[in-house]
Amino acid sequence: MPLDRATLASSSRSVVSSSLSFPSSDPPSEYSWVEEYQRSYPRWKSLRDSFQLPIQVTTSRVNQFDAARLDVEMSAMLKEQLVKVFSLMKPGFLFQYEPELDAFLEFLIWRFSIWVDKPTPGNALMNLRYRDERAVPVGGKAVRTGLEGPGLSVSQKIWYCLTTVGGQYLWSRVQSFSAFRRWGDSEQRSLARQSWLLLQRIEGLYKAASFCNLLIFLYSGRYRSIIERVLRARLVYGNPNMNRAVSFEYMNRQLVWNEFSEMLLLLLPLLNSSSVKRFLLPFSKNKSSDSSGNEAACPICQSNPTIPFLALPCQHRYCYYCLRTRCAAASSYHCARCNAVVVAIQRHGSSETKPSNLGDIRESSN
Repeated sequence: MPLDRATLASSSRSVVSSSLSFPSSDPPSEYSWVEEYQRSYPRWKSLRDSFQLPIQVTTSRVNQFDAARLDVEMSAMLKEQLVKVFSLMKPGFLFQYEPELDAFLEFLIWRFSIWVDKPTPGNALMNLRYRDERAVPVGGKAVRTGLEGPGLSVSQKIWYCLTTVGGQYLWSRVQSFSAFRRWGDSEQRSLARQSWLLLQRIEGLYKAASFCNLLIFLYSGRYRSIIERVLRARLVYGNPNMNRAVSFEYMNRQLVWNEFSEMLLLLLPLLNSSSVKRFLLPFSKNKSSDSSGNEAACPICQSNPTIPFLALPCQHRYCYYCLRTRCAAASSYHCARCNAVVVAIQRHGSSETKPSNLGDIRESSN
């Protein structure tokens, strides 16, 4: 049945109005942006941490070398004290067990330092500790100074002990055994000669690798030895707020005193004691008591003259050899007691003997 024109017009208007009308919805809340920020912040933080570079940490190379040297000195001190315990035993008893003694001391240092997550004595003095470089955090709240990170793992500690303590002991024993058996003196191509050549090649390769590692360490400042590089055990500062502050005032005083003492030891034999005494005699306040203190003793050697001679004209008594050597050495010798010029010498108690002239004495000495 056909529809009239008014019905079609009204229906068309209703369709147009319904198509142009917007869907009805509630306006956003006042704190909707806070909710959206809290929802998107973890994703943004994870994305930022994934692109964050690690903090570059530089440990002083001098501190690391000093720590190694201090550890060697500590081991030497312990060895010296342990040797004193066996000082009353048979001489040379500890010489044949020296590798075992060194390994025992190194094991004690490792057991009470690295194994219990504590620095060695040298590392403790230099404010250093070992860090597992494989488990270092890259970023986040755990990283503030770049020195964070766990210590060595159990496997790293065990391998460190086996390579340092056990490796050095085995190598020293093999070296002593090969030298005792004289493997290198064999002329024929025997098994001993081949073993000796193999040991020399291994030692050469190890020294070359150590030299290359030293160059890399001087450039980067990480892993001072091959063992630390293989185990990824890096030395970092234990306390970021503690610096190495060494006062060299005591060392400077010690150096000055050593140089002064060496200079005195060099100059004292060159000084003439009698000349010094003669120079200081006019400034002495008690000249009379000093000169008449012991007239019987020789004023040069301070002992009783075995062959007494008199210095003329002052008549003071000397040993013959003391007086003759002084008169022959000096152009004008002055008496050590009265500072008078000695012109001749005469034997004591012999008035008939002709006095010896100093010119004759110098000519006879020449």
